[in-house]
Amino acid sequence: MVLEPGSQLCHCFGRPKRYVLNTFNRLVSRMHSRNPTMNRFRDAEHLLRVAGVFLLGILAFLAIRANFVPRSFGKYGHYRADALADVAGLPIAHAGHETCETCHVEILEKKKTGKHVNVNCEACHGPLAKHAEDPSIKPVLPDPAVLCARCHEANSARPKWFPQVVTADHSQGVTCTACHQPHHPEFDK
Repeated sequence: MVLEPGSQLCHCFGRPKRYVLNTFNRLVSRMHSRNPTMNRFRDAEHLLRVAGVFLLGILAFLAIRANFVPRSFGKYGHYRADALADVAGLPIAHAGHETCETCHVEILEKKKTGKHVNVNCEACHGPLAKHAEDPSIKPVLPDPAVLCARCHEANSARPKWFPQVVTADHSQGVTCTACHQPHHPEFDK
């Protein structure tokens, strides 16, 4: 199909007739001169470039992931399975409250009737595995001004029933153990 200079199509573009005719005739001649299958791929060439960029991005992501994400990641869900072996390989630091209670029966009896009955020994005294293995290694006693405030300093996020104080107003610089027994805190010394 070739447009003639006097056809209706030339007037509806709003351009000079010769420009419209030349452009249209060039397009038609290109389509006839090329293989129709190749025309489809030529028109989709920009899509192939975008697909190539995406493919390279995916390959780069997989290469980086292979180098930085451990092989055991995802074996047990969103977790690194080798972490279990790493943790098991660490030295034991905590003895457990049952170990403390075998030697310190008098403290256990005091705690049974007090408010700290459910607080394990190592929550306040720190890891005691070395002391449990060798009783001559004395654990460092915690600083009551810091230790007691960790749980009992007034905080609006804690429940109202939980004993809370503003330590600066409550003690005026006197340590908690001057007035309270840590193993049975509701009784004063």
